[in-house]
Amino acid sequence: MSVIPIPTPPIPLLDQGAMQEARARMDVLTKPLGSLGRLERLAVHVAGITGCPRPRLPRKSIIIMAGDHGVAARGVSAYPTAVTEQMVRSFARGTAAINVLGRQVGARITVVDVGVAATLPASVNVVKRKVAHGTADLSVGPAMTRDQAARAIGVGMDIAADEAARGMDVVCLGEMGIGNSTAASALVAAVTGRPPAEVTGRGTGIDDRALERKIAVVQAALAVNGAHLDNPFDTLAALGGLEIAALVGVAIEAAARRTVVVLDGFIATAAAMMAVEMDPAVRPFLVAAHRSVEPGHQAALAHLDLEPLLALDLRLGEGTGAALALPVLDAALALLDEMATFAEAGVSTANDTDATALARPVSRSSPP
Repeated sequence: MSVIPIPTPPIPLLDQGAMQEARARMDVLTKPLGSLGRLERLAVHVAGITGCPRPRLPRKSIIIMAGDHGVAARGVSAYPTAVTEQMVRSFARGTAAINVLGRQVGARITVVDVGVAATLPASVNVVKRKVAHGTADLSVGPAMTRDQAARAIGVGMDIAADEAARGMDVVCLGEMGIGNSTAASALVAAVTGRPPAEVTGRGTGIDDRALERKIAVVQAALAVNGAHLDNPFDTLAALGGLEIAALVGVAIEAAARRTVVVLDGFIATAAAMMAVEMDPAVRPFLVAAHRSVEPGHQAALAHLDLEPLLALDLRLGEGTGAALALPVLDAALALLDEMATFAEAGVSTANDTDATALARPVSRSSPP
């Protein structure tokens, strides 16, 4: 029985037939075997996700979930809670980093208020699905009730279904929420068993003193919520955030629809980790975009056994790293689909070349 107290869709297995066809084609393209490295493996992986031997991903979606955190009052961020609302407004105006990158890669952006502490007016053009005005302080008790966590997951599933109805081949997980790297650190520490000091980083760029305070807050959260950490869903409710829970829902729904799920940085990867903890069938549908400088991100990637495509020292969030990975995905699939095979191009294979060389007489002056 699912640990999630709401109905969730069944998630299929990777399509082995599509992967076999993609791999067979990749192996006879006009190149030395395996010479495109991870691009080859990425293309075959996407074939398995989509069920198409020569897939393409033209319909790109970036979903940004926004929510505030009560723990921000503990001084764990370099910015005040008000910045969450301000950045959501910036997303709506199309002026933030993710808007620039979204336009660059041809992706549509959907911003969802699932837990911003402020009440956004109708003039701010975002999807309004607020579950609560932020979470409680996780360092003194559960961040969310079980009902709030379940509702937030449901919001994510609904948004992913809506995006699929508009056409969605690939979805990037993005987020905004002051204080959410503290929640993500607590989740990663709880799931991986690593000490808080190993998985808690500087987030928005805090100084040494604030980092010590942040580590202490994560330690307090694990201690005070110890009775709520015996299963993944309750762990999410106790230590997570509304936007993190919503991204869990997006990952589950997208995987059920055979959609490529591209993870951004620390927060999005922590959300994906929780989705996999709740339903391991989600794991094969994930692609890690990049490795951020946050130590908790690296721990979450290791726990998921995911190797990111990029390493650009990012720590912005918003889905920016995921957006930057989309051209790499497109390149891998274009190579699989558009390159000629040896037979189509009339090019000799490695075996043909070996046979020709063996048939030639060797000069006495030639080295062995």
